[in-house]
This record gives sequence, structure tokens and C-alpha cells, in this order.
Amino acid sequence: MVEFKTVARNRRAKFEYDLSEGLEAGIELVGTEVKSVRAGKVSLAEAWVMITDAGEAILKQARIENYEFGNRFNHDPLRERRLLLHRKQIVHLGRKCAAEGYSIVPTQMYLKGGRVKVTIALGKGKKLHDKREAIKRRDADRSAQEAMKRAQRHK
Repeated sequence: MVEFKTVARNRRAKFEYDLSEGLEAGIELVGTEVKSVRAGKVSLAEAWVMITDAGEAILKQARIENYEFGNRFNHDPLRERRLLLHRKQIVHLGRKCAAEGYSIVPTQMYLKGGRVKVTIALGKGKKLHDKREAIKRRDADRSAQEAMKRAQRHK
């Protein structure tokens, strides 16, 4: 059985987008980036994926901090990183983005069997009223859970 260790989650993705079609992708890292990922020095909050004309998926604005014990060959924290996907997957994602107005958003980064993987998903941006409705639903669920806990304590 392969072990998973989640390194970073993009918690804003579910709030900002209606997500569908998740995919697992490898990521091309250089130098000390893997050590930084293993240390959990990753942020996907601003990250997004672009499909280039050359048929590559590029992860942009993902922050992998410099390795603190690294040397002068440390990497740029915000550099573009290539995602490793099959050609058919890249073409499918590119068509969805171009024709139907989807965005490709990384939702989490994790270690799987010693390799760094990124889960990406197609997302359609939510409107402001959808976000407000999500906040209301979350608050209602939270208050219902609290009421159930109070009722169980007073039995």
C-alpha cells in the first residue's frame, strides 16, 4: 500500500470555484525543492495551471520556499514548474479551458511513495452570491452541530 503525506492544501479553491474532474499529476522539481516540500514549506493559495501552446501544463505562482540548509544554488520560490500529465489529459484540459471557461486549479500537494504529486481540478469561478450562500450554509451547519452537541450534553 502506498503512503500519502499531504504537504499543502489549497483551501480557498473550494470557496472560489465549483470544482470538478480532479486529476493527479507529477511535478518537475529541481535542486533543493523536494527537501523544501518534505519540510512542508509550500503554499498553493495563489497557484493556477496554464496549458501552453507547446502542449505542456505549467504550474504558476505556487510558492516553494528556499531550503534553509541549501547552498547558493537554491531555486526561485515562485518559478514556473512543469506538471507531468499524459498528452490526452493535457489536450482535454486545454479544450475545457478554451471552450467552456474553466480554470485549472491545484487543490493539494502530497508525497506518494517518495514522489511529489499535485492534485489539480477543473473549476468554474463562483459569483459573489454563490460565495455568500456557501458562507450561510457553512454557518447553518456549524450552528446545527453545536445545537446537537448541546442537546447530547444535557441528556
